[in-house]
Amino acid sequence: MKQSVSAIFAVTLLLAGCGNPPQRAQVAPLSGPPAAVHVQSVALAAPPEPCTGVFAAHDLDHTTATPRPVARMFEGNGAGVAIGDLDDDGWLDVVLAHSHGAATLLWNTGDLHFRAERLPQHDTRAVSLVDVDGDGRLDIVFTRRLAAPSYWHNTGDPAARFTPELLPNVARPAYAMAWGDLNGDSALDFVAASYDAELLTAQGNSFLMGPGAGVYVYTRSGERFVPLQLAHKSQALTLALFDLNHDAQPDILVGNDFATPDQYWVRQNDGWAAMQPFSATSHSTMSFDSGDIDNTGQPVLFATDMKPYDKGVATLAEWQPMMSEMWSPVPLGDPQIVENVLQVPGATGFRNQAYARGVDATGWSWSGEFADLDNDGWLDLYVANGMIEAELFNYLPNGALVEQNQALHNDGAGHFVPMPQWGLGSARSGRGMAIADLDGDGDLDIVVNNLNAPSQLFENQLCGGASLAVDLRWPGSKNTRALGAAVQLRTGTAAYSRMVRAEAGYLSGLPARVQFGFPAGETPRQLLVRWPDGAVSQVAAPTPGTRLTITRE
Repeated sequence: MKQSVSAIFAVTLLLAGCGNPPQRAQVAPLSGPPAAVHVQSVALAAPPEPCTGVFAAHDLDHTTATPRPVARMFEGNGAGVAIGDLDDDGWLDVVLAHSHGAATLLWNTGDLHFRAERLPQHDTRAVSLVDVDGDGRLDIVFTRRLAAPSYWHNTGDPAARFTPELLPNVARPAYAMAWGDLNGDSALDFVAASYDAELLTAQGNSFLMGPGAGVYVYTRSGERFVPLQLAHKSQALTLALFDLNHDAQPDILVGNDFATPDQYWVRQNDGWAAMQPFSATSHSTMSFDSGDIDNTGQPVLFATDMKPYDKGVATLAEWQPMMSEMWSPVPLGDPQIVENVLQVPGATGFRNQAYARGVDATGWSWSGEFADLDNDGWLDLYVANGMIEAELFNYLPNGALVEQNQALHNDGAGHFVPMPQWGLGSARSGRGMAIADLDGDGDLDIVVNNLNAPSQLFENQLCGGASLAVDLRWPGSKNTRALGAAVQLRTGTAAYSRMVRAEAGYLSGLPARVQFGFPAGETPRQLLVRWPDGAVSQVAAPTPGTRLTITRE
């Protein structure tokens, strides 16, 4: 007998836990052997006047469209987006994947003007902008629906900027990926995982009789990658590198769809050991993100799932037939719950506090990411929502569950509050999403890759607080953007922590540029960088309203 939607939600509320937020402790400065750096500073642009107090929505020249008017099966999964400075002109560019058409590169020419270039690359899901070969230029890597990842090498030549090449020794299909230095040799490695349900649907017996895909670690060795298979099967919608055991090293997290449990591995000597660090996990994990939401120096982990943000009769009526058809009772002892989870570290391990902090229900949630959207010093949360599938929602017009994206404000007391007044409630069925300062004015803008509707850029016109942006360069390393570095800004009253990462959310890539927001009255006193090899650099009294490029000597 299958459960009703109301019964499932009642059970998940009981399992979620309602613990109080942890007490904020004094954050210790980053420590390690010193590393000399050279610092360049560029002033950020002034915010637009007058400030409107909302985000202004702009359509972008890209639409991820399904091959038929109403998506069927995994056509409804959409694609990702990534942001990074591909031509080193200081402006962050945008790459939008397309699962059934051409990917789009939007060259940022300044002041939110973009020049569109179609890439001769179809069949793409995730996208990352990383310096694969360590030559100092950002390359483009896509995962694909039914094949191995594709690699577009940045030549640096404006006339022929990108050339398609093979990722050497990478042959298995992958849906999600995450990049970082996984073995401490200062070269970029990556993890890739397959979405077996889509492969089986498309390939049938050939997939069943073949070698499969699963989860692979690809370690860089000279000019090649050395594959290591961690799991023969997966239903991965998302991957993340996150420090599970607090040893300052990246561990591997695989977020699986359906009822397949998520998978976790920690680095152990020269290999990887499977573990289960959480007592409660999301049921159909669609994205991961992490961030220091309490300003304690300890990042939390957020995973998105499917739970309506509105409990009204009309909304539950839209969800009820689908839920009754899809879900069976969760087996006794299974940690999976049908809602978002927020894993908060404590003295005895991680505890799910999503319900207590107001982030358990954000809709049919694909990409969820933390960012300080109003420059008040606290990380907020934005979630892209919606679903389109002909059979799953055959009782709804156009097979679409229409929902608004959700913006939640961090109130500074450990709780998140919906902020519809920010104007971020698009209902275009968002999938991939990335957040960055695209106009260089010191506040964070948002790009969402929608399904069957134009992608959107949400221009931040809140104009509050102050900010500081930081780019790291490590020319003596093959990890030239210092992925995995920890950056801490200390003021007279607080400490703010960020990690340099390549991915976040659903199938999407972040710029290596990190940004700190803080109240306008605070005075930055010290910026600390702990590089991936453990060395620490200090910059005294950084100036608010600037972008620093910190180059290790």
